[in-house]
Amino acid sequence: MPLGIFGFMALWSPFFILALVFITVVYFLVTVKWRDSFKESEKLTSKEATYFILAMILLYGIKGSPVEIMSTILFSAHMAQMALLYLVVTPLLVMGIPKWVWKAAVELPVVKQVFKFMTKPLISLLSFNIIFSIYHIPLVFDNVRTDATLHGLATVILFLLSLFMWWPLLNPVDDDIDLSGLKRIGYILGSAVLLTPACGLIIFAQNPLYAPYYDPQEFLKALALCVPVNTLEGLTLTGPELFTDMSTQNDQQLGGVIMKIVQEIVFGVMLFNLFFQWYRKDQEKQEKLSYDPVDPKLTEQ
Repeated sequence: MPLGIFGFMALWSPFFILALVFITVVYFLVTVKWRDSFKESEKLTSKEATYFILAMILLYGIKGSPVEIMSTILFSAHMAQMALLYLVVTPLLVMGIPKWVWKAAVELPVVKQVFKFMTKPLISLLSFNIIFSIYHIPLVFDNVRTDATLHGLATVILFLLSLFMWWPLLNPVDDDIDLSGLKRIGYILGSAVLLTPACGLIIFAQNPLYAPYYDPQEFLKALALCVPVNTLEGLTLTGPELFTDMSTQNDQQLGGVIMKIVQEIVFGVMLFNLFFQWYRKDQEKQEKLSYDPVDPKLTEQ
């Protein structure tokens, strides 16, 4: 059955893309046109702008396109959506927003206290992974996925916790966070380990865990969060099986695998970048030692 039955508004979320366009316009007004109005502001770099635009495009792709409805039909699509949102979009935003903007935001009285506590490496590492695991307890998941308020609240909370999780690694402005060298490796590996139990539960469960993907009534409740009620009333739907030949069990297992693979790729890139930085610093150090005008012996090497 084609997704087109849900209509243009549900599939492409034009209001959501307008909101993202508005945010993007404000971003460039603040960082380019109004930059001189702020103290300690710096010129927006092409790398920062690219990261931010990529984040906006990806955010629309996973929350405003048909992927949003697919995440209600297929658990694997839902897990791919979560993996990209919390492991790719969040770090892109952290790197895409200029340091002076982050500094101005973080220095706000209430925000400063929250960031100071929540971005402590151990707190940030545990908070995201624990809440992510709790979210995937079947009883919690079933209620969140079928209630608009709980769904929105859970999305915002996990997004903020993912921001706090990435902050110690990318650390745009906070000099109090000392996470370098081996500590960074330990932080990355720790996050990979902490997420494993939740993924393992999903992958190796003997039966389908989540009612919105196998119970017709719960499926329709979840679908109602992203499809207008008047559209649903004109359709005859019994469950996700109308849109896929994949069994609920296989779909669930695939979802856990996707989450773990995306995490491994993202953290693998972080580790590669870390080792590359070490290599580059070592090369610069060697070049500096090989030419020292004070010691002519070094210049002969």
